[in-house]
Order: sequence, then structure tokens, then C-alpha cells
Amino acid sequence: MANPSVDADRNSKLARSTLVVMIAFGIAKAISLVQTVVIAQVFGLSQEWDAFVVANSIPELIFTLIAGGALAHAFIPIFSGFLARSDLEGAWRTATHVINTIFLATLTVSIIAFIAAPWLVANVAAPGFDVASQAQTVELMRILLLTTLIFSVSGISMGILQSHNHFLLPALAPIMFDVGILIGVIFLIGPFGVNGIALGAVLGAAMHFGIQVPGLIRFRARWWPKAGFRDPTLWRIIRLMLPRIAGLGVFSINFIVMNNIASRMGAGSVSALNWGWRLMQIPQTLIGTAMGTVIFPTLAALSELDDRDGKRDAMSGALRFIMIASIPSAIGLIFVGQPLIKLLERGAFDASASALVYSTLQFFALGLVVHSALEVVARSFYADKDTLTPLWAALGGATINLIGSFVLSDFQAAESAGFYNLIAAQYPFLSLQPVTGNVGGLALANSLGVAFEVTSLLWILRRRWQGINEDMLTRTTLKTLAASLAMIPAFLIVNMAWDRLGLANRGIIFDVALVTLEAAAGLAVFLIVAILLKMHELRTMVDLILRRQKATPEVIAS
Repeated sequence: MANPSVDADRNSKLARSTLVVMIAFGIAKAISLVQTVVIAQVFGLSQEWDAFVVANSIPELIFTLIAGGALAHAFIPIFSGFLARSDLEGAWRTATHVINTIFLATLTVSIIAFIAAPWLVANVAAPGFDVASQAQTVELMRILLLTTLIFSVSGISMGILQSHNHFLLPALAPIMFDVGILIGVIFLIGPFGVNGIALGAVLGAAMHFGIQVPGLIRFRARWWPKAGFRDPTLWRIIRLMLPRIAGLGVFSINFIVMNNIASRMGAGSVSALNWGWRLMQIPQTLIGTAMGTVIFPTLAALSELDDRDGKRDAMSGALRFIMIASIPSAIGLIFVGQPLIKLLERGAFDASASALVYSTLQFFALGLVVHSALEVVARSFYADKDTLTPLWAALGGATINLIGSFVLSDFQAAESAGFYNLIAAQYPFLSLQPVTGNVGGLALANSLGVAFEVTSLLWILRRRWQGINEDMLTRTTLKTLAASLAMIPAFLIVNMAWDRLGLANRGIIFDVALVTLEAAAGLAVFLIVAILLKMHELRTMVDLILRRQKATPEVIAS
């Protein structure tokens, strides 16, 4: 039988840990925004930035397939098991074998990619680029491959520290990476051009690992120069990784395909896709990734105890938090997106470029909720040591994404006939700008694919766990949606009043004021409506974080 005081303490710790991770991620995203402003000023939607985006896709794919999130999901439960049994020798032996094997595999694949870079760029990543742009992409890719080697060790270090329930240094690591890139953006673009950003990424990767070294020393990490190919525990981890690797690979390949299609749409299309994705990732990381990172160890522990009710309550509570945070964020991105883009690009984009980025952001924003939810829903399966079911769901979503990328890439092809532009012309108060590009369809396809993935996984989880507290989840979602939709008039009123007062286009201070005012007005309306609808989850989360009450599981789940 569950102990209410123990469960309440666990929920309080989860809430505070989530807040710590969110703050760390928020700092990283703030630094990333500074990068974005400088990059937009220097490159805009240019062929140079297109080259960097494409060049980074292959190293990202290598890291994702070999040493990315798949390794953490397979490594942490097993490494934690050794720690729980106080078998430190076995724990560090396993960590040694994993580190050495992953590093050797990454090194091998990176060398192959380094040699094959010209062919990969010309035939896979960016066949639509001209010869000069392809050559620049190859050069950038070869520099960025160095980051994969560093991350292969740094990623495992994060898993080691999280297994010790230490989240601070792993949360600071992404900040160090963004600081490295920021150094490249500020100091290295001048002498090295866009290559300076790649060099900054290498520096950031080194700092990503370096910040975690004190934690490894604190927990007395041990390492031996042994590959451990005969270690059965190593192969067990690899077997658990394989389905997750395939799922992550499908996701990365989808983006390679999307960049491939975008590269044929003219200069700036790949950049527009990247800008929309980067902006959507800000709230997605703060909400979905932060919650998923913190809830996963709890779900894994409850799974080990075969506590189905505990898993159901923990997952449902995390998912309801995501709904409360991500739905209004998505609405906000759609209606505050234009001034936000204007604030970041500072005149680097012309009208058509800004409209292209905005339309892409809007379609990615539609997927913000499901992208955030996937972070928790997928981890619910990994906690049960089921990595196959999420793979099948990912393949289904990837199929929808792939088909949609080809079908919907013509979604905005004709300004006079495109649905998006028809809506923009018919309803000017929505502040939609007509565009001539069609890259927004790629973002829409991605959102639809992830929506299928999350829906199918929730359906399976509901059957497997004999419910997912769906009544409470549905009620919270509907109330949040109502409160979020009530924000729209506030956004429109602020925007119209701003224009009537003649405050538009008067400099960065006014742009900041507009974004702040719109966000404040939207948040105020959301909170008022939420209170009227009796969304007590907001109060409960505040109480948990501040320890103003010993919330029981019944309070949290009600």
C-alpha cells in the first residue's frame, strides 16, 4: 500500500527538481537566443547558414544513433541497479566498458563520415546546393564531427551522474555547450566566417564534458582501458539500445529528408525550417524535456516495484503539467510569433523572409504540445524496459511525416490559391502574412507525424496499464484549451492598440515592450480563466515547489 507521506515527499522533490532543470534549460535557451540574434544579423536566411544547418545534420545523426538518448535510457536503469546493490566494482566496470565501446564506435563512424563527406552532401544531405555551397558544407561537417567524439563520452557522464540522483551538473552541461557556441558566434565569425560557429561548437562540447568532471570525481568514478566486448552486461545494454536507436534514427532521418526537400526550394528555405524549429524548441525543452528528464527515474523505480497505480499517477500528473504549460505556449507562439521573430532578427530578414520563418514557426507550434507530451509518454515505455513499442509508433509517425513532407511541401506553393494565404487575406486581424515559399508544409507534416506517434502510444499505454487517469487528463486538457483560446483576443487587442498608437517599428525597446506586453496580457487572461474554471493543478504545483503543503497523492491526482 502506498505511503501518502512518502509519495507526497517524492512529488515535492520531483516538482523542485523539475524547476531546477527548467531554470538550467531556460538559461541555456537564453544564451541560445543571443546566438540567434547575432547569427540572424550576420547570415539571415543565407546560403551560408543553410550550409551550416545541413552540415550539422550528419554529426547529429551519428551522435543520436550511437551515444544519444538511447544510451541513457538503456544505461541508467542497469547502472542504477548496480548502485542499489552497492556493487560499485560492477557499476564502474560496466561504465568503463560502455564508455570505451561507444567512443570506439563513434570514432569509426566519424572517420567514415569524414572521408565520405563530399558524397554524403552531394547525394544525401543537400543535392540542391550549388558546388560552392556543397564544398562549404563538407568543410563544416568535418569540423562538427569532432563534437560527436566528445559527446560520446559526455553523454554517458550525464547518465552516470543522473543515476546518482545528481541533476545539477548534467543540467548545466547544455549551458556550457551554448556558451561555447556563443564564443564562436561573437569572436570567431569575424576571422573564420560560418566556420567560427562550428569551432565554437567544438569548444562547447569540450565544456559540456568539463563541467561534469567534478561530479565524476565526487562520486569516485573509475575507468580502465578495456573494451569489455565479452561483458554480458554491455551486450544487454546494447540490446536495449537498438530499438531506441532505430526510433531516434528515424526522427533524424526525417529531418534529413526535410532538409533535402527544402534545399530544392531556393536559398533560405533550409534556414527558415531551422529557425522555426529552433524557436519551437525553446518552450518544448523547458516543458517537455525538463519534465521527461526528471520523471524518468521515478517511472523506472515504480516499474521495478511493479507499482502500476504509482506509474499511472506519476505519468498522468506529468502529462497534465505538460498540457497546462504547452497549450498556452503554442497559442502564444502562433500569435506572438511575428514580433518575436522581428525582435530576434533585428532587420536581417526582409518581409518575405520573415513571413516564411513565421509560417514555419506557426506549423511547428501546432506540434509543440505533442512534442512535449512525447517526452513523458515514450519514457513510460522505456521505464517498463519496452523499447520496441515506441519504435513501431515512431515508424508510423515517420511514415506520415515522410508522405506529408512531399504532399504538404506544396501547401503554400501558390500565393493566390494557397489555403494559408487565402486565410491571411480573408482574416487580416489574425496577423498572418502571405508567403510564396512552401517550407511551412514540411513543419506541418512533422507535427502530424508526432501527433500520430503520441496518440498511438497513449492508446497502448491505456490498455496496458488499465487506464491512464484519462478522465482527469481530458478535463485538464479541455480546461487548459479553453483558457488558452481566451488569450487570443488579448493578443489581438494589444497588437491593434500598439499599431493605433503608432508604436510599431520604433526600435528594439519598443519591440521588447510589445512582446512583453502581449505575453503578460495573455498570461493574465489565462490565469483568470483558469481560476474561474477551477484548475487547481496550478495551485498544487506551486504548493509542492514551495513546500507550503504536504500534498497527498489524492490531491495531486484529483
